[in-house]
Amino acid sequence: QVQLVESGGGSVQAGGSLRLSCAASGSSFSANVMGWYRQAPGNQRELVARIIGASTIYGDSVKGRFTISRDNAKNTVYLQMNSLKPEDTAVYYCNAFVSLKNYWGQGTQVTVSS
Repeated sequence: QVQLVESGGGSVQAGGSLRLSCAASGSSFSANVMGWYRQAPGNQRELVARIIGASTIYGDSVKGRFTISRDNAKNTVYLQMNSLKPEDTAVYYCNAFVSLKNYWGQGTQVTVSS
């Protein structure tokens, strides 16, 4: 069983920055595929970023603005979000893919005002 706890969401004006954190427990963190997804009202959940070892993948809408990273010593994955836009407003979910299973955090709200 994997537990994920997100933090760092909030409200910010367009052009601002936020950093999300996700603390993981219950598995060998360094071996996990970790990611961030988001879901806006009326939309499907979409991939924001994923990190596999040191390799990263980003959704097209966030490339060049968001950065995913991990600290294996702290069992934590981060999402640095810069140049935020109103369309980035959503609930952001941390994801771990472990032993062919998906685990999700509770979600954290990010609201970007224009």
